[in-house]
Amino acid sequence: MSSSHNLTALLDHRLLWSGRQRFVLLDSEFGDGANFLAAWQAWRDDPQRPQQLHYLALAPDMPTVQDVRLTCRRQSAWQALSTEMCRSWPAALPGFHRLFFEGEQVVLTLMFGDSTACVRQIVANVDAFHLHGCSWQNWPVPTLGTLGKLAGKHASLTLPVVDETRRKRLEQSGFVFRNDAPGADRILRAEFVPRFTTRAPLASARPDGERHAIVIGAGLAGSAACQRLARRGWRVTLVESHAAPAQEASGNSAGIFMPLLSRDDKPSSRLSRNAYLFAQQIWRMLGGIGQAFAGADCGVLQIARDDIHAEVQRQLAADWRYPTEFAEWLEHAAASRLAGCSVNAGGWYFRAGGWVQSSSLCEAMLDDCGTALKSRFGQLAASLERSDDEWLVRDSHSVKIASAPVVILANACGALDFPQAQALPLTAIRGQISHLDATRVPAIAPVLCGEAYLTPAYAGICSSGASYDEDQQITLQQASQDDNLARLARMLPNWRHDNLPLRGWVGFRCVASDRLPLVGALPDSGATYPVREPKLHDLPRFIGLYSLLGYASRGLIWAPLSAEILAAQLDGEPLPLEAELAAAIDPARFLLKQQRRIG
Repeated sequence: MSSSHNLTALLDHRLLWSGRQRFVLLDSEFGDGANFLAAWQAWRDDPQRPQQLHYLALAPDMPTVQDVRLTCRRQSAWQALSTEMCRSWPAALPGFHRLFFEGEQVVLTLMFGDSTACVRQIVANVDAFHLHGCSWQNWPVPTLGTLGKLAGKHASLTLPVVDETRRKRLEQSGFVFRNDAPGADRILRAEFVPRFTTRAPLASARPDGERHAIVIGAGLAGSAACQRLARRGWRVTLVESHAAPAQEASGNSAGIFMPLLSRDDKPSSRLSRNAYLFAQQIWRMLGGIGQAFAGADCGVLQIARDDIHAEVQRQLAADWRYPTEFAEWLEHAAASRLAGCSVNAGGWYFRAGGWVQSSSLCEAMLDDCGTALKSRFGQLAASLERSDDEWLVRDSHSVKIASAPVVILANACGALDFPQAQALPLTAIRGQISHLDATRVPAIAPVLCGEAYLTPAYAGICSSGASYDEDQQITLQQASQDDNLARLARMLPNWRHDNLPLRGWVGFRCVASDRLPLVGALPDSGATYPVREPKLHDLPRFIGLYSLLGYASRGLIWAPLSAEILAAQLDGEPLPLEAELAAAIDPARFLLKQQRRIG
């Protein structure tokens, strides 16, 4: 089928989106991006356009930014879209990539990788399906049945003429074909009208009623939650016990951001990759690192521990062949040249990584909320009470602080003080950062990390750390400083660190037992289960109570993506990542494991 036919079929969906709040379209093959650009331009030109267009696109072959530029040049109207699109274009890395345009009114979710696998991982209510190109015709027939599970009420489907087996499978999934004898365009059209309702639609996870949420905690987790909700038009009340944001674990003066690599690309690596890339997009939208908030995207050099570890990483580099803009393996000599000093081994260079002053980032995210945010600083949320379809937040004297249909716990291990969350397997792990006079350490260009980390100078200070201590001491300890410096010295073999004064910062990381965050609706462990062998979606939840917890040492990158996931769940939007990854961070996963052990 020709490109013009593709666009004709795609733009037929405009008849369905008129006056809608949200419209979700699934494109079976992104190709060179022409279909997306046509849909984007059609959305721009249509006065009856939906308030938000979600475009989900399978991309078995990820185009480069150069490919995108060439496509944009094909029509004059598209050239106005080129700059915005290319500025946000991701590296060719497996997984889901969410990109925002038009002030977040046009949302592109690119799904790079095997299309069959990606389709099974989509969480969305799709209003229109557009099947074209070659890749979808190689799907196993059962994969076509997945479309019925994704389809919203009266969803449309356009596709070229198919064989009887595939057509029958689509009909069994609930699609009714409207043109048994396709016209000259050779396009079939169908509507989703299932005879039986086999599932509940992906409805908003929030209770019906006012879009108002209380966020408890003004660190990275809570500030990002406020920002992502306010961008969607929610009213947000922020409750924080301190007089200002980022006064506890998010108060680090120079936190580093980088992805996590692994040879088997385990869920923690995939999640960190998604979070790392998404965070950078959100930061650009805020105004940029070093502009809207303090920090620098100066790159991060992650140095191997020793020769054995370096060989493992070298093999990882050979297996994965990451795009250099994402990650590049450097041998020992090249790593030392980049660092500007002698390092003990080769390392991974993340050229888009760097460091951020967390408190200034929190302030930038809260400022972005504008009038949608009401802050209650200096007020300790001591209790939660459900009454008349709302949550009441009270202080230690039982005085009401705020009420709303939705409450989000973003206060790290402080969440355990509420009975509703006390069963969560969270632990506070002490971390001490050493602040070193910039004249006493090498003048590095990128952030160095490995056994420890060292940031470039900011206000005459370099940060190094961080310790993982089992005690709960809130003041600086010489033993923790000694450990930080010893680990740093192993990375920098020519560095001497005698008689450095004890200066720094102490914070407590909130860490889950499996080292992954807790993002989503809180489980009610005291409620009964509707089935004998429950799955995650079967487990009972507290109505309107959610968590953004357990960010451990990666709060900088975890905060934006986790907040986006939760905001999408609250508004019934397509999720920005794979279903299995969303399940991996579901707060109910621990309860599910417990039930399976009992069973």
